[in-house]
Amino acid sequence: MAPQSTSATMHIGELAEKTGLSLRTIRHYDEIGLLKASGRTEGGFRLYSADDRDRLILIRRMKPLGFTLEEMMALLKVIDTLDGGGDSTDPHVRAELDSFIEQTIERRRKLEEQLAMADEFLQLLRDQ
Repeated sequence: MAPQSTSATMHIGELAEKTGLSLRTIRHYDEIGLLKASGRTEGGFRLYSADDRDRLILIRRMKPLGFTLEEMMALLKVIDTLDGGGDSTDPHVRAELDSFIEQTIERRRKLEEQLAMADEFLQLLRDQ
């Protein structure tokens, strides 16, 4: 892949800083195809775009909800299909997106329950 203009790209360290993810995590995501670098420098260093950063932030938002890497890849494929001008009325694509929405609602509900239990526990400790 040819390197892009350096004004529109960032190295992995800057991407890590902007997203709060480690270099190791970003490299792993690149190796498994979850987030491919947009380009490389002549020296072989990865270059990332603002779109790559946005994609990585989306991935980061899925992590606390417990989505597996495979589920993340599947969701990103749906999003890429829709963003790429894919047919948003395609029943298969719509069903996949709806499934992810339902899973996210349920996972969020579970996190709310865990947070409520943590608040109760914290109050018990404070009452000691």
